[in-house]
Amino acid sequence: MLSKEIIGSVCVLRIDREAKRNALTPAILASIRQTLDNAMSARAIVLSGVGDTFCSGFDLSACRDDERVLPELLLALQAACQAMRQHPAPLVVSAHGAAIAGGCALVAAADFAYTTHDARIGYPAVRLGISPAVSAPLLRLAVGDGHARERLIDPGVIDGREALRLGLVAESLPSTSRCEARAIETARALAEYPPHAIAYTKRWLNRIDGSDNHDTASAAVEASLSVAGSDEQRAMLALALSPRTQP
Repeated sequence: MLSKEIIGSVCVLRIDREAKRNALTPAILASIRQTLDNAMSARAIVLSGVGDTFCSGFDLSACRDDERVLPELLLALQAACQAMRQHPAPLVVSAHGAAIAGGCALVAAADFAYTTHDARIGYPAVRLGISPAVSAPLLRLAVGDGHARERLIDPGVIDGREALRLGLVAESLPSTSRCEARAIETARALAEYPPHAIAYTKRWLNRIDGSDNHDTASAAVEASLSVAGSDEQRAMLALALSPRTQP
């Protein structure tokens, strides 16, 4: 469910679950973390998605069918985002098509991100009774407190151009192919720079912005876990997945 391609000094990872619009499972997120942990020699890393969608968020059907899945997803998302943030190499995301909820969290964890004009980006989690608090620390670093508060509390989504305006992505492009190509182009350029200089710069930036604060990350995921499995959450998720509410 996570494919790997080596292009020169760049490691390209693709979420490979196209039939489910690359919806996240605990196994996919664990694979992202483990692959990053095993790719310390890579000079740059790209995270993308197979097909026209980067990531449609959590696999909600799995969450409905087994109440253990949502807490597992929240914990695995937090671990994957921390692995992305702490990796010594530059990490670039191609967020084409959609980056919903957990997918948007992966975007916020990156050093550079690109998207498409028609992308759907945001956190519709509260509509499902799920708290996106796990994503708050890194999102506020990407877009600032005000925009982060709006995006996390308002379940609406934005397009690629608006994501660019907010500072969540570096560029919005007209197509999926151009988006991933741009991400790989950036990664290949970054891979040419001295790796230790980049690694120490990233480490210090993480110290300055607080993204290396494990207490904050743990508290954020605990906030999301506190409502996972509640009566409200289960009812709202069941309603959203009911055949009567499907388009």
